[in-house]
Amino acid sequence: MNISEHITYNEATHSNTAVAHKIDNTPDAATLERMQCVAKMVFEPVRMFLNMMITINSFFRCKLLNAKVGGASNSQHVTGEAIDLDCKGFNKKIFHFILDHLEFDQLIWEFGDDNEPSWVHVSYRKLSNRKQALRSVKIKGVTKYLPYK
Repeated sequence: MNISEHITYNEATHSNTAVAHKIDNTPDAATLERMQCVAKMVFEPVRMFLNMMITINSFFRCKLLNAKVGGASNSQHVTGEAIDLDCKGFNKKIFHFILDHLEFDQLIWEFGDDNEPSWVHVSYRKLSNRKQALRSVKIKGVTKYLPYK
């Protein structure tokens, strides 16, 4: 089964941490529907824009898995509304394409430097998207989220 044209179910739910700790990372029907919405409204337009493969670092994480990887307790990965994208050398293009052309809830330039984020986190909700653009940075070992420009 596929989440969308270019995302397989296994790709959207796989986690090495889940495998290592025998965590069942199976989304329920409502979560799966939200994942399909994120794929349709964000991932597929980005994929069409770049016309190349994009690595999904993280999509769905059940609560147990999210806690195990140190995710925020209110992470939208848990609800199936967030995806982390990585296409080395093109992450800045991904970020700006989403910022300038797509609806989103949160868009985060994840770490990296001024020229390129290490990856791009983006979330999407069916209703009430905040269009919140942020940049994550480490300050004295603590991750902080600052407004993007």
